[in-house]
Amino acid sequence: MNFRELRFARAMEFTIHEINNRTDLLPGITLGYQIHDTCFEVLMAMKVAFQYANGMELIFNDTDSCSKSAAAAVPALVGETSSTLSMSMSRVLGLFGIPQVSHKATCACLSNKYQFPNFFRAIPSDHHQAAALATIVKRFGWTWIGAVRSDTDYGNYGMASFLKAAQDLGICVEYSEVFYRTQPRSKVERVANVIRRSTARVIVAFVHDSELRLLLEELVKQPPPPLQWIGSEAWIMDPSFLRFNMCAGAIGFGIPRSVIPGLREFLLDLSPEQALKSPLLTEFWESSFSCSLKGSSEGARECDGSEDIRALQNPYTDTSQLRITNLVYKATCAIAHAIHGVICNDTQCDKSAKFTSRQPPINHHSGPKTENMQTNITMETSLLGEIITALSLLQQTQHPMGKPGPLLHHGLGPSNKQEAYVELGDGNQYSSHHFYFTGHPRSVCGLEVVKEELDSPTTFPAHG
Repeated sequence: MNFRELRFARAMEFTIHEINNRTDLLPGITLGYQIHDTCFEVLMAMKVAFQYANGMELIFNDTDSCSKSAAAAVPALVGETSSTLSMSMSRVLGLFGIPQVSHKATCACLSNKYQFPNFFRAIPSDHHQAAALATIVKRFGWTWIGAVRSDTDYGNYGMASFLKAAQDLGICVEYSEVFYRTQPRSKVERVANVIRRSTARVIVAFVHDSELRLLLEELVKQPPPPLQWIGSEAWIMDPSFLRFNMCAGAIGFGIPRSVIPGLREFLLDLSPEQALKSPLLTEFWESSFSCSLKGSSEGARECDGSEDIRALQNPYTDTSQLRITNLVYKATCAIAHAIHGVICNDTQCDKSAKFTSRQPPINHHSGPKTENMQTNITMETSLLGEIITALSLLQQTQHPMGKPGPLLHHGLGPSNKQEAYVELGDGNQYSSHHFYFTGHPRSVCGLEVVKEELDSPTTFPAHG
């Protein structure tokens, strides 16, 4: 089970409980919810999309406020995490006019409002992240690099954007490898061997966490020389990768850290009796404590009530780095405000309001606000319909004893020696020499790339 994804799902549940307790948002209206597990598979995502459209039996619902017969009129969807799965679901949901707000699907392809008119997101497109990654690589003078990507829409579109930006900046790419987690192990071994034989010591990885984990497990069998990893947001925000020593010092862009008051207590307020109400929570409880709830798992000892969820240390209970989790919160709130705008006035809501089955066209020329006419989903966007938010430059660190350290936030700027550096919270400046190098790697392309004078701080695009 992916405990981090479970935290995302329960963050939506927490947000809905919070909304239902408010008097200024949807007064007199109680929101219900369904939680489905797509298992990161397109076929399961398509099945879920049709279930939402047809109102089939619920998978997870611990509220008695909504009848199952009312499930046929699902007004909106939070998700999916994956870009490929979001595309598959959007093509189905769009036919029924059901808006979809993703918290993590970043593929630039989803910005096409003609193909995905019902798709919205609370996270910037990879187009901006790719440009920012190329800029930071150039900033440090790393002009001879390697690249790996997941063989998915996320990896292929993201890397294509990065390679174009890198080419424009005079960055040379020694190799660009692609693989997917379900391919034969020999494919991952081949990619690992390419990295080992490479002369590039900087590697840009536009990959899902599942693919990177497979690649790192293969690389540690015969570790290559020290590498400087440049990571996409799919894995750079996950501190679990620091168990691989070669990831120490990895840098990339991620969503800014946030605080959600009350969320941690909500996540920890879980008993065996509550866990039994949901197959997902039952699996979580049994996986976390290696026991069986009322004989639901064969061969395991029975849970005896001594299990302490507050003593757990896993991605579900870790609320120290609420980044994507906060976007789930925002996506859920956006839908609630949209529904409020449709069925409520200043003082009350129309409890008999019905949502139409078709979604009128989205106005692409209304200026910096893009509005969904059906559910009034409004976000602060650019003229292209892209969400506007900030990205933080992050570095995965290790403590001197080799244990995982915190994700550090960096600000970029010039130094007196006209050399790129990052400024950490301790007031010190760290140049590219601190990233495994004694100097700037030189390009071995046909023409030597001249390093630009760094007279002013790096300026990233407004979205990245």
